[in-house]
Amino acid sequence: MKKDADLPHAVRFAEPRDVDAIVQLIRQLAEFEHLTHLLQVTPAKLHPHLFGERPVVEALVAEAVVDGAKQVVGFALFFTNFSTFLAQPGLYLEDLYVQPGQRGHGVGEALLGRVGQLAVERGCGRFEWSVLDWNATAIRFYEKMGATVMPDWRICRVSGDALRRFGP
Repeated sequence: MKKDADLPHAVRFAEPRDVDAIVQLIRQLAEFEHLTHLLQVTPAKLHPHLFGERPVVEALVAEAVVDGAKQVVGFALFFTNFSTFLAQPGLYLEDLYVQPGQRGHGVGEALLGRVGQLAVERGCGRFEWSVLDWNATAIRFYEKMGATVMPDWRICRVSGDALRRFGP
């Protein structure tokens, strides 16, 4: 893998000044996935979860020079989970997105690789994420990076009114 200094972009931890850009990228991701009807994110809603008193997620951003100005062109948002079988923490990648015009330049590889590196540095037993079954390009990319797509596992989700009614 190329070193970040050899690439036309830089990967770093997100800072509060990046929240607006991250939200814009999340909107682009929702459009790509045809899920804008589910979108509720705003900078005000995201900020406390990244930088508040008790942050629950972390983010990396990729910056590149576009039209003569440095801007955020991709992000990876992740959080700590736990494997009872391994008795170790893990990292779960919630979202990875790179603007279409920046794809093919190593941005996604750098973001994904950096989160994987953090998992190793933090003593995690796993680094996991989900991918839509129709996104063949992403699946090929992840497999090229060394990931195994788990065909036997399905995501279970409870949200909205069903979540409010869930449980005893």
